[in-house]
This record gives sequence, structure tokens and C-alpha cells, in this order.
Amino acid sequence: MNLALLFDEDFIDENRARLTGRRLEHLRSILKTDAGESITVGRVNGNMGTGRVVRLTESEAELEISLSTPPPAPLPLTLVLAMPRPKMFRRVLQTCATLGVKDIWLINSYKVEKSFWQTPWLSDDNLRENLTLGLEQARDTTLPSVHIRKRFKPFVEDELPALLSGKHALVAHPGTDTPCPTHLNAPTALCIGPEGGFIPYEVEKLQEAGCQAVHLGARILRVETAVPVLVSRLFDASL
Repeated sequence: MNLALLFDEDFIDENRARLTGRRLEHLRSILKTDAGESITVGRVNGNMGTGRVVRLTESEAELEISLSTPPPAPLPLTLVLAMPRPKMFRRVLQTCATLGVKDIWLINSYKVEKSFWQTPWLSDDNLRENLTLGLEQARDTTLPSVHIRKRFKPFVEDELPALLSGKHALVAHPGTDTPCPTHLNAPTALCIGPEGGFIPYEVEKLQEAGCQAVHLGARILRVETAVPVLVSRLFDASL
């Protein structure tokens, strides 16, 4: 935890906040912070700064908050991601938040099993928790938006074209002829399929919506590997 992310419910008043639970345990056991010392904090969707510990007990820490530093700039990326396997979904979500991805669309695909959509990791509380872990790792405060679309064709035909407007639109697809561009550093929409990639029909529909198919070479990567590799190729800010 390189930053303690504070939510509205953590604030006692304008300049005071209270930490409990996981963040308190990290402060006590990992950071080994005592009363009078300061840690790095940030208010969700707001500035970053310091929190001086004014009171520390077994059940809570009370901090005096000073926030004046803006968070890192977000990546100009709309990430369209076929729903990953639940066991890797948490890691992918945290990675996206750490890299600065702020607009995430989870979609269906032929290779996405129906059971994937039943995972408890898609609950609002679990989404917030994993996005928070990613932000705390990166020292960022801007919470990403996650949109869930369980029907592939209606999303691609009715919503995706508007999302692609004014952006470089790419779909990562093994076996295509065009390598993924590097140092793009411009508004981009990136579609990443499930393990093994989108099926040909899905690639065709994504291309009809305006996407260009690109590859990362001969190797087939896991989704949790492909996400950071693709993002780091496209944006210098993620390096």
C-alpha cells in the first residue's frame, strides 16, 4: 500500500479521517507507523497528500489530512475486455487500475463460459476493493469505471461505434498481419479477447465497428500478461 485511499465515509470532518480494517492493519503491521508520524494518503477522485496519525488504537487510526497534489494523469484508453476467468479477474482488474486505465468494459465472447459471470468478484463491493488495491499500489486516486455487457452482438453493433469515435481503435488478435503500434500516446480503444482470442466472427464484427486487428508476435499470451504488455506498448506514461 503506497497510498491509503480515503473514501467519503472515512472522513470525520473536512481535515480528519479514520482508518480501520485492512488499511489499519497495513499501517500497524507493515508500515509500523506510530502516533505523530505521517503516511501518504489520497481522497478518492481527489487530491493526494499526507495523513498525520494523531490517534492510534487497536481498532482505528485517526489522521489529520492535508491534500494538495493532483493524481497522475489517466491514460486516454477505453479498454474493452472479454470477461476473464474469475481466478485471474482480480489480478487483471488491479493491473488495469495500477496502469491508469479508467474506462473498462467487460463483454461476453464465445469462449467466455457462462459461469464466469456468476463470480462474486463482479459485485460492486469487490470491484471497488480490487480497483482500490490497484490505485494504492500506483499512488493514484481516480477510481476507474467498470461497465458490464453480457451480450456481445448488441454491444458491438449498438454501443461500440460511439465508443470508438475519435480514437485509434484496435483489437488484439493473434495471427493477424499488423503488429501492435508503439508510443501511440493518443486516445485509443483497445479490445482484448479471452484466452485464445476472439473467434473469427467476433473479430469481423469488431472490425466492422471500426477496429484494426493487431498482434504481439507469434506467442499467445495470457490475458493477465497481454493487458500490461499492450498498454505499455501504446502509452509511454505506463512505462
